[in-house]
Amino acid sequence: MIAQSELGHIFFGCGNFGGLGSSPDLRDKGDGREAAMTLLDHASAIGLTKFDTANTYGGGDSERLLGEWLASKTAAFRAKLQVATKVGNPHGCPDGDTPLSRAQVAQHLDESLRRLGLEQIGLYYVHEFDHVTPLEETLEAMDRALAAGKIAEFGVSNASLDDLKGVLALTSGELRTAFSHVQNEFNLIEQKDLAEVIPLCQAEGLSYVAFSPLAGGLLSGKYRAGQAAASGRLNDAPHFYEHLLTPQTFAAIDGLRARAETQGWSVPGAALRFILDTPGVASLIIAPRSVAQFDGYGLG
Repeated sequence: MIAQSELGHIFFGCGNFGGLGSSPDLRDKGDGREAAMTLLDHASAIGLTKFDTANTYGGGDSERLLGEWLASKTAAFRAKLQVATKVGNPHGCPDGDTPLSRAQVAQHLDESLRRLGLEQIGLYYVHEFDHVTPLEETLEAMDRALAAGKIAEFGVSNASLDDLKGVLALTSGELRTAFSHVQNEFNLIEQKDLAEVIPLCQAEGLSYVAFSPLAGGLLSGKYRAGQAAASGRLNDAPHFYEHLLTPQTFAAIDGLRARAETQGWSVPGAALRFILDTPGVASLIIAPRSVAQFDGYGLG
């Protein structure tokens, strides 16, 4: 379903370590240390070499756990990996400052390097645009981080078309060369970026990375209209996904299920296949909660 040659297009997402994402209200819903180490070991064993986290995931525990795992590996092993993390989520910003200020970016970058145990972060994202900090200030902070050798590349996440155009308009030279990735939500039922964002990424040579490929589990195959699943992200954080519970969504899920049956695929595997086969989408992020779920994704 997913070929060995395609594993380089898949990031293992660590957003469930220590909590679900960045929200303090969801810290008790995440994966603990033992589960995190098992999942990271399995991701590596099947050939994944890209890992995605953020400074605010699990209140910093996601970076700490990933850093602990990295520290247990050899330098030669670590050199083969790409680690991506992020800055700019409101949950990481104290009162009186803005998430993407020059000071906040510098402070959180150093904290991320320390937690991850790295001298350089391979890919550093603007997590969310705060639209208060001048974009020039944020990009200056990225430029300083690049010049200091603390990051190799940078990207933007949760970016609108205007956000993306703004960054492109203000970057040139080495900073523009280092601007390499756009990470946005994209899946079978969230395709708003198809019209303009993805084509702009293609035109500008930016790698588009899709997060939430299963739409909070809706595309896992365990949800049906009028029936609740026993567990899952939709149950733990319903406010993020309730807007998707429409007849159109369940019709799309039924179509996905039918395609999976025809092809002999799992439903989650069919959902990932849809993304990988979409022109202009370079990569996607998976965040399985168990080793069995890797098999369900067609990753074995």
